[in-house]
Amino acid sequence: MGLSGLLLALGAVSFTAAPGASAAPGTSAASGAQDASSVSVVADAWKKSPVYVDPAASDQLSERQADALAEKIKKADKPVFVAVLPDDFPRQALFRQLRTETGVTGLYAVRLGDGFDAKADRSVLTGNAVANLVSLVQGESAPQQLDRFVGQALVQTGGKAPESWGGGSDNSVSPGALVGVGVVVVAGAGGAYAIVRRKKRRHEEMQRESLRKLSVVVDEDITAFGEELDRLDFHPAESGADDAMRADYERALDSYEKAKSYMAAATRPEDVRAVTQALEDGRFSLALLAARREGRELPERRAPCFFDPRHGPSVEDATWAPANGAERSVPVCAADAARLADGEDPMVRTVATESGERRPYWEAGPAYGPWAGGYFGGGILPGLLVGTMLGGLMSTPAYAADHGSGYGDFGGGHEGGDFSGADFDPSDFGGGSDFGGGDFGGGGDFGGGGGF
Repeated sequence: MGLSGLLLALGAVSFTAAPGASAAPGTSAASGAQDASSVSVVADAWKKSPVYVDPAASDQLSERQADALAEKIKKADKPVFVAVLPDDFPRQALFRQLRTETGVTGLYAVRLGDGFDAKADRSVLTGNAVANLVSLVQGESAPQQLDRFVGQALVQTGGKAPESWGGGSDNSVSPGALVGVGVVVVAGAGGAYAIVRRKKRRHEEMQRESLRKLSVVVDEDITAFGEELDRLDFHPAESGADDAMRADYERALDSYEKAKSYMAAATRPEDVRAVTQALEDGRFSLALLAARREGRELPERRAPCFFDPRHGPSVEDATWAPANGAERSVPVCAADAARLADGEDPMVRTVATESGERRPYWEAGPAYGPWAGGYFGGGILPGLLVGTMLGGLMSTPAYAADHGSGYGDFGGGHEGGDFSGADFDPSDFGGGSDFGGGDFGGGGDFGGGGGF
């Protein structure tokens, strides 16, 4: 049987040997004459290689050094992007523009003139990690700085490299090796499939268990809100009721029905976020109704009480610190504000833990992230939970895959190497700040802790 017949006999297994690359892994002055006059040029180059060197900055990093750095990144199979740009490159919102044009969830590092900084999607590398790595390599020459930064970052960055980069090793494959590999793959396909299936089952089991824990807490919340509606003693046709009051009441009822419906349909932990968000909306509607009925000034929209969202919308911010944690400002209800002012402990929402004891929800495990995320949206949750068990767990790259995402700075829903286009939090990339306005090359928090 000829080679072609043997390959056909291997069935569904197919291989494509990548043709030899016409360009070196790193794009440097010697491998391209086009000036990088726009962010688009850099983004286009990154589709082919993780390292781009602007022709005008070729004195910073040679072609050989760029190639070696690109090879290092590709072999590690991590979504790490590096650019070496001249000092006069447009700086306005540079990281945000690079991330948007490239569209890939990853870690982005830029050497601009003599300055250096980096930003990353939180699902790939936390803001604190990025800031610390940047600070570690400040003041070094471009080759040493980039090599050290990349070396440190590769072992900490999550996700996979974009498929368009190919591999860092020799892609040429001999016919004999191709056949041999095909036989091995066919023989091992069943085992690999079984491993994937087991991992999937474990993930599904973990999500079911998390949802089971959450359902107990959420059902308590829904019941508590229903009891509030029963105690309200409001009738749309009662004397003094106006259209605004009736609208508040209708919104509260709708929120109650939505919460029950969302919970009944929940299949994943992240689905719980919509439930608690509906309950938070409903409680604010009740606060508006109460103010109208009593002739008081309408309350402003505030987050619920941090210690127990069932207490209703907060009325002020108070200083508080978790056990062995730093002080922070948290939204509190009037009753808890008074307790704190008197030196007493607030009335904290506790939930069951694995050991059977009841602990504050921020000390009870990762499953309660989606529950808290619905109550404390708008990006305020990370600041409230910093230094707590739940906050530490939610800041890890693996959290979004297991319990959902979208809780402010705790990350997006894309893993490293995923194409997300412009779907990312711009505040993670410095917002619209000027790249040269103090958030580049300083080694500081780089526009919010170093997070993209």
